[in-house]
Amino acid sequence: MSLPARLDRLLARAEEIRHILSTAPGAEIGALSKELSELEPLVEKVAAYRAAERARDEAEAMMADPEMRDLAEAEWLEQKQRVPELERDIRLMLLPRDEADERSAILEVRPAAGGDEAGLFAAELFRAYQRYAEARGWRFEVLDYDESDLGGIKGATAEITGRGVFARLKYESGVHRVQRVPATETQGRIHTSTVTVAVLPEAEEVDVQVNDSDLRIDTYRASGAGGQHVNKTDSAVRITHVPTGIVVAMQEEKSQHKNRAKAMKVLRARLYEQQRAALAATRAADRKGQVGTGDRSERIRTYNFPQGRVTDHRIGLTLHKIDRVMLGELDEIIDALTAEEQAARLAAEAA
Repeated sequence: MSLPARLDRLLARAEEIRHILSTAPGAEIGALSKELSELEPLVEKVAAYRAAERARDEAEAMMADPEMRDLAEAEWLEQKQRVPELERDIRLMLLPRDEADERSAILEVRPAAGGDEAGLFAAELFRAYQRYAEARGWRFEVLDYDESDLGGIKGATAEITGRGVFARLKYESGVHRVQRVPATETQGRIHTSTVTVAVLPEAEEVDVQVNDSDLRIDTYRASGAGGQHVNKTDSAVRITHVPTGIVVAMQEEKSQHKNRAKAMKVLRARLYEQQRAALAATRAADRKGQVGTGDRSERIRTYNFPQGRVTDHRIGLTLHKIDRVMLGELDEIIDALTAEEQAARLAAEAA
């Protein structure tokens, strides 16, 4: 179906919903209002697109008048540039949406190779995400923070709540490599360490059915850096999902009940991610339009402190502002990744 025909059909559907809403019984209003609210941004964009087309054509006709030519030509050039920009926006809006993009997210950061230095960088990266979330007005709640002896972490988990969190942070999943001279290095040698990041769309109970019979739940005493006990009760919780082997441990809260609730939230997110990964593996079009694999084992970015640069290997982007990035200024990287994925998806759709 041609683009004009698709737009006509969508506009007709929006008008149909408006008419139905004026006479619909209460039971139908909720679903129809939701559908209309999803269509409205597209309807507005189409109106702007068609207005730009008309303005372009009218300006072109006016260029035949010698007295109006200069003014008309300026208008024609402006609208000629605007029409394809609006068309691209519309084509992006028509692409199948990932319903998870609007969701909140679970963030997991863990040191991989590199010992204490990996743990230190993992802590710094976790704080960078916290600053980024706060700058965007999102709620950042630490679910678990397992600190190591030197001030690094053995692992940390957070829930980031807000609209569109997953859409912005999903590109962060993968292996982050750091190159620098550790504070503990006496010879001034540059070490390479790695940290894994996982960003999971938050899952509701309706998304993932978890049977109690599939869970093995262990409780134990929470401990902090150096092994000292944080409290004297078995407040820490470890939940194993037996069918998949997924294990989630939580000890941040003093309450066993709260730790269990948080662990279940992370478990649901991991199971939901597993379902989504299985579905995506069957969709060739999704793979074509994806920046990187999204696999947490893929090396996605290098932070080179001696050179002051950050390089994202998926799109070949290098920024010489590592200090700003570590302060949570991630938008330039994320915007570039988003634009690359959008271009890839449009190309895949056209093919």
